[in-house]
Amino acid sequence: MQVEFIGFLGIILMFIMMFFRIPIAISMAVPAILGILYLNGWDTLTTAVETIIWDHSFNYTLSTIPMFVLMGELLYVCGISTELFNTFRMWLMRVRGGLGMATVGSSAIFAAASGSSLANTATMGVIASKEMLNNGYSKTLTSGSIVAGGTLGVLIPPSTLFIIYGTMTEQSIGQLLIAGIIPGILLMALYMLTVYVIALLSPGSAPRLKEKYSFKEKIYSLKSTIWIIILFLVVIGGMYLGWFNPTEAAGIGAFSTFVIALIRRRLSTQVFIDAVARTLRTTGFLFAIIIMAFILNYFLTITKVPIVMASFLNGLTLPDVAIFALIILIYIILGSVMDALAMVVVTIPIILPLIESMNLDLIWFGVIIVLVMETAMITPPIGMNCFVLRGAAPELELGEIFKGAAIFIIPILLLIGILYLFPDIALYLPNNMY
Repeated sequence: MQVEFIGFLGIILMFIMMFFRIPIAISMAVPAILGILYLNGWDTLTTAVETIIWDHSFNYTLSTIPMFVLMGELLYVCGISTELFNTFRMWLMRVRGGLGMATVGSSAIFAAASGSSLANTATMGVIASKEMLNNGYSKTLTSGSIVAGGTLGVLIPPSTLFIIYGTMTEQSIGQLLIAGIIPGILLMALYMLTVYVIALLSPGSAPRLKEKYSFKEKIYSLKSTIWIIILFLVVIGGMYLGWFNPTEAAGIGAFSTFVIALIRRRLSTQVFIDAVARTLRTTGFLFAIIIMAFILNYFLTITKVPIVMASFLNGLTLPDVAIFALIILIYIILGSVMDALAMVVVTIPIILPLIESMNLDLIWFGVIIVLVMETAMITPPIGMNCFVLRGAAPELELGEIFKGAAIFIIPILLLIGILYLFPDIALYLPNNMY
């Protein structure tokens, strides 16, 4: 039996296990371990597993993940998210679709310190859904604004997905994080434009609000953004200027958020313990997936599956733009049936040789990967952001949530096209880091 055939059997087995909701890490580990055992025997298996687990468990860069996760958890307990939404609400409420734009804008600012799409969606789901529905907004536009805004949590730094991608592809974590800034701002603007267009085409879905605030009140409301702006400038600005590396930036960010929580008097001993416990659970989940992904990567390498796939796609004699479009289409299809994180860690070892053969920049491609992961987060029937919103806002039916989410896939795909035509949008800042 050819080794390539064994590799594809392993992939099929992995997908079957995922389909039956077996945990992602186990679904990746079982086919990989059985495949290595079958092909190279017990000694090679034990050596490979021990080496992979040891090397990657002690990877200093991975300590960035728990620090950024803790940073997001502490920020959540600070109660800043509600104030952010109210600030954007005051400034945008007179614009048609203003509450939807306020949801997207506050999500973007919150993302600049949380780094979690699910946390973004859950937080804004509680805050924004009632406000929008009480003011006559349609459930479709309400749902779409919240889940779309939530996706910004994995694009605007800090982002754990950039760290995972950088670890797997051996790219600079700092450059990847910085690369997400301009695309993140552009996507926020495209989301807001989408809300505005929907409000114009269907005025009944986003009624104008009659409340008025003075300019002085609006200016005063900006104080809620100061904490996150300071945090963003310290963490991301420090990396950009070369004052510290990503791991140091994560530690400084977590400590700064801890101080902010103390200053705002939101941090009791029990709240801190709960935040650390949630951080440990999230980190353990992510680390298990990362380590198992490297074991799967070893299995795919010895079975030559990535080479076979790259050779097949290159052999289609299609122009690079068509191959790129095909890759995006494959990711969209996979995202509709797979967990978004699993989709990324499984496909990177397979798709990377093809990307390198097309001479595409891997930092730039990291931004593309995050964008396709965003589509997976809001694509039915698996989109996790949609289920998180359903749990946070029971008054929104799942069908309406998926309908609203589908509309906001369009701006993501538009941004991917823009970045393909103008890659310097993503690469300008990382190429000019100190």
